[in-house]
Amino acid sequence: MDEQTAKNQKENSTRKSLNKQDSLVLKIVLIAFLILLSFIPMSMIRGLINEREMTANAAAQEVQQKWSKSQTLIGPILTIPYFYQNQKGENQKGYINYLPEQLNITGDVNTQELKRGLYEIIVYNSTLEITGTFSARDLKESNLFTNDKWIEGATINLGISDLRGINEQISLEWDNRKLNFTPGVDPHSLVVSGISSKITPQQLFANDSVVHFTIKLKLKGSESIQFTPLGRTTKVAIRSNCQTPSFNGAFLPTEREVSSEGFTSKWEVLEFNRNYSQILKESPYRATTNEYRDMTDDNLGFQYTNYAITESTFGVNLLFPVDQYQKSTRSAKYAFLIIILTFVVSFFVEIFQKKNIHPVQYLLIGLALCLFYTLLVSTSEHIGFTPAYIISALMTTLLITFYMVGILKIKKTAFTIGGLLACLYAYIFFLIQLETYALLVGSIGLFVILAIIMYFSQKINWYNNQ
Repeated sequence: MDEQTAKNQKENSTRKSLNKQDSLVLKIVLIAFLILLSFIPMSMIRGLINEREMTANAAAQEVQQKWSKSQTLIGPILTIPYFYQNQKGENQKGYINYLPEQLNITGDVNTQELKRGLYEIIVYNSTLEITGTFSARDLKESNLFTNDKWIEGATINLGISDLRGINEQISLEWDNRKLNFTPGVDPHSLVVSGISSKITPQQLFANDSVVHFTIKLKLKGSESIQFTPLGRTTKVAIRSNCQTPSFNGAFLPTEREVSSEGFTSKWEVLEFNRNYSQILKESPYRATTNEYRDMTDDNLGFQYTNYAITESTFGVNLLFPVDQYQKSTRSAKYAFLIIILTFVVSFFVEIFQKKNIHPVQYLLIGLALCLFYTLLVSTSEHIGFTPAYIISALMTTLLITFYMVGILKIKKTAFTIGGLLACLYAYIFFLIQLETYALLVGSIGLFVILAIIMYFSQKINWYNNQ
């Protein structure tokens, strides 16, 4: 009888052990399912972040369309007609674009903020002075111009990418004479958009003369201001009140100084640093290769040169760092880590504290973790990313902490979970700020977290052995 009773007790114990083991496996499967389920709202939140970023970009583009877009200055360039003989020996009219000997640009670029709904868009007003010289040296050496080949119709062209940015009449002083610019450029010029003035540059060919020029203009724009190194020697010096400049293009400044009051920068570019010469002659033949298939009769032979000039531009971006959407996107990429670790900690609490957490409660915790990102995006549009992150993390942590107090009835454990969640949010915030070492720090952090999980998992009696 005693033997039969012992046998029954052993069978009951085995059955209970299997039931507990099955229950544990089922709970893990449910938690894994809930983790996957949490990614549905996260995908919607990522879509929301992208949508808000697109709205902000649309607002910026709308303001830029009405104010003025990014400005690129090209020139000045002399466009000079001449006669040449074609292969049949016939006289034809051609054009050259002649670049300055010296080109100096100085100016002030002052930024200001314009509001469009929730969004602040940075624009600027600039006061620029362009000085330099044209020399007859290269023209004489080219043998293109003699008394019988010279014809009238030369123009000086200044390229301005967005003419809406011109604030007032632009003055041109050409060899101590004041000339007026007119809208539009010579169709044979390398410049596509800008202003021009007719000149009589015969003095370039007399006594090896050098002609001095001065152009003063006030130009407004947005986002960036760019320059082209068309001079044999090009020097640019810019001052601005922008505290967060981003220098870009083919050449970086030779000197720069950035402070809380703004920045100053200087560039110096030589003709050897660019891939085009001082004289750019129009070709009389239509190219047939695919590379030049888009050429027209008016700018035949200039497509490659236009490309080379575009590639040689340099300047500065004048955007204040409005990167809350990029940072929100980066933080959302770590959502899986926060959700998984929060659920793992809750699962361990169930095991060690012998408390039951219902799957619905897991689901609500997951939704609270997802709601963090909605709070982050909405508040960052008003107060910036850092304070928004702190407020959103604090609200989410407190919500889950007090919810766990109600579930577990153990304040110490609930506040421990809240503390771990706060540390996790702080760790993610630290990762978002990093750029160069983000992968290294993230990998080390994940390794440490995995080691902690492995340590606590070995304390679980997975098979309910006695």
